[in-house]
Amino acid sequence: MSKKLKQDISIGANLRRLRKQSGLSQEKAAAKLQLMGIDISREIISQMELGNYSIRVSVLRALKDIYQVDSFDEFFRGL
Repeated sequence: MSKKLKQDISIGANLRRLRKQSGLSQEKAAAKLQLMGIDISREIISQMELGNYSIRVSVLRALKDIYQVDSFDEFFRGL
């Protein structure tokens, strides 16, 4: 039982790609999330994309909407 757990895989690069495909800056993505009642700043969007911030499921669901992706699979593509 001495196996060590691997560090979680980051979806940050996919988040960045999807945001850019939707034509949004980090500021605009944060503003859209705030309009949905999710208190997120541009800095937090940046930290999520760098893989330095744990993303809540509620935020991931909102990002799916504002990035207009059909499936959550898009967030995990290539991992």
